[in-house]
Amino acid sequence: MKLSSILRPAAVKVLANVSSKKRLFQDVSDIVGSVYGLDSSTAFAALQERETLGPTGVGHGVALPHARIKGLDCVVGAFVRIEKPVDFDAVDRQPVDLVFALFAPEGTGVDHLKALALVSRTMRDANVCAKLRANEDPDTLHTILTESQATRAA
Repeated sequence: MKLSSILRPAAVKVLANVSSKKRLFQDVSDIVGSVYGLDSSTAFAALQERETLGPTGVGHGVALPHARIKGLDCVVGAFVRIEKPVDFDAVDRQPVDLVFALFAPEGTGVDHLKALALVSRTMRDANVCAKLRANEDPDTLHTILTESQATRAA
């Protein structure tokens, strides 16, 4: 599985006016709605529901919200860089500015876990995160994310 197969360039955004986790989830849901054709209210509800099980802020300014959605055919993702970090109840209590959200079909197990592991490995790379924070162009951010995997595999 490759990041380029689950993250379309149009699903990478830089957001300036995110004031809360709820607002972030709405923005991410709108992105996956427009890029992948998901119902944005369903995506939002799924993210909110998953978050009640435990926060998906993994530390170092990174969050990996994820949810399963009925009727989805494959795992899809959205990446958001937030200009002003927001409180996310992260494990290290640090605000979040890099968010990689994943949505998987309701019945899938292995693909969802493989995608989550892939995204987690990518976002744990301090060099990748530094590059993401140093750039504002969505196309550049997409390239950083998708090429970082190719570089590690070589």
